[in-house]
Amino acid sequence: MAAAAAIIRTGDGQNLVTEDVTVVEGDVATISCRVKNSDDSVIQLLNPNRQTIYFRDFRPLKDSRFQLVNFSNSELRVSLTNVSISDEGRYFCQLYTDPPQEIYTTITVLVPPRNLVIDIQKEIAVEGEEIEVNCTAMASRPATTIRWFKGNKELTGKSEVEQWSDMYTVTSQLLLKVGREDDGVPVICLVDHPAVKDLQTQRYLEVMYKPQVRVSQNYPVQGLTREGEPLELSCAAFGKPQPTDMRWLRVDDEMPQHVVVSGSNLLISNLNKTDNGTYRCEASNAVGKSHADYMLFVYDPPTTIPPPTTTTTTTTTIPTTITDTTATTEPAVHGFTHLPNSAEELDYGDLSDSRAGEEGAIRSVDHAVVGGVVAVVVFAMLCLLIILGRYFARHKGTYFTHEAKGADDAADADTAIINAEGGQNNSEEKKEYFI
Repeated sequence: MAAAAAIIRTGDGQNLVTEDVTVVEGDVATISCRVKNSDDSVIQLLNPNRQTIYFRDFRPLKDSRFQLVNFSNSELRVSLTNVSISDEGRYFCQLYTDPPQEIYTTITVLVPPRNLVIDIQKEIAVEGEEIEVNCTAMASRPATTIRWFKGNKELTGKSEVEQWSDMYTVTSQLLLKVGREDDGVPVICLVDHPAVKDLQTQRYLEVMYKPQVRVSQNYPVQGLTREGEPLELSCAAFGKPQPTDMRWLRVDDEMPQHVVVSGSNLLISNLNKTDNGTYRCEASNAVGKSHADYMLFVYDPPTTIPPPTTTTTTTTTIPTTITDTTATTEPAVHGFTHLPNSAEELDYGDLSDSRAGEEGAIRSVDHAVVGGVVAVVVFAMLCLLIILGRYFARHKGTYFTHEAKGADDAADADTAIINAEGGQNNSEEKKEYFI
C-alpha cells in the first residue's frame, strides 16, 4: 500500500507536479504526473533507467506490473503492483513542451523484519539470579527499534545493528534479575518499525524459589493463651517446587513431651508456664529452607469472684458458776447451742459452720471497723468536753465563795482581808471531792 510523502515536487516555472511515494515491499505504489495548466502537451513516465513506462496512454515497457490508472490532458497516473527493493529509485515525469519540462518522484521501499526470535539464557532460573534474554529482528529495512516489557513494565535493553547489503539485522540484549514474583510473568520483545505494527514475541519466565512459611493460630481463635487451656497451631508453606519436608521445633530448648505434632499441626492440650518459648516451623525444597516463628507466652488462668452467701448467726447466753460466788455471763460461740467440751472440739466442730459464713461476713468487716473507729473517736471527744466543762464550772464557783466570805461580816477592808484569810483556813478544813 503506497503512502504519499509530505514533500510535493514542482518544477521551477513549470506546470508539472508530483510527490514521493513510500511503500511496503509487496504492496502497490501509485505514481502520479499532473499538469497545472494543460495545453494538450504529451505526458510521459520513465523508470530509473530512463526507460519509457507510459507514453500518453501507451505502455512501451513490457513489465505488466505497471498499469494505467488514469490518463487525461492534465494527469498520468500509473500503479506498480508487488513492489520489490529493485523498484526503488527515481521515476521521471516529462511534458513535451517547448522547451520540454521534467520532474522526478522517489519510490522508497520498506521491508519489515523477516523473523523475530527471543531467546532466554536459562529456561528455569532461581530467584536472585541474573539471566540474559536476547531478541533478534532479521533482514529489515530500515533498521528496527526493539523495546522490552516485563508484564506491563517497560525495560531498557542494549541493541546492536548489523547491515547485510541493503538489509539490517538488529539484536537486543536484556539483563534481568528475577525473583519469585517473576514466575509466570511474560517477557515481551516488541518491534517498532514503519512497515509493521504490533509485531512482538514473548517468553514466560519460570523461576524456582525457596518456601514461604506462615504459622497461624487455630485455637484459641481470639484472646490470650492461658494456663490450663489448649493451643493448636498450623503451618503452611508455599514454594517452587512445593516443599517436601516440614517440621516443628522449639528454639533454644527441647520440645515438651506433652506436645503433639501431626504433620503441619502442633497441639498442646494443657498449657502451663513451662511451655513458654518460641516454636518454629521449618520447610525446605530443592532451592533452600525457610522458617516462621511463633512466640508463646502462657498467662495466668482467669480469676472469678465467688457469689455472695447468706449465713444465719445465733447468740446464746449460758450462765456459768464460778467458785468465788460471783456470777458472770459469757457469750456462746456462733452456731452452737452448747459449749464445746475442749479446744479441739471447738476447732473441728465449728470449722464447717464458721467457714460457711466467713466469706459472706468478710465483706462487712471493713465497714464495721470504720464505723467502730468513728464511734470511739466521737465518744472520746464528748467525754473530754464534759470534763472540761465541769472543771471550769467548779473553779468559777470557788471564786464567788471567797469573795462573799471576806465582804459580808467585815467593817472595813483590812477586816475583810483578815476574815478572808481566816475563811480560807476554814475552807481548808472542809474539802470537797468530785468524782
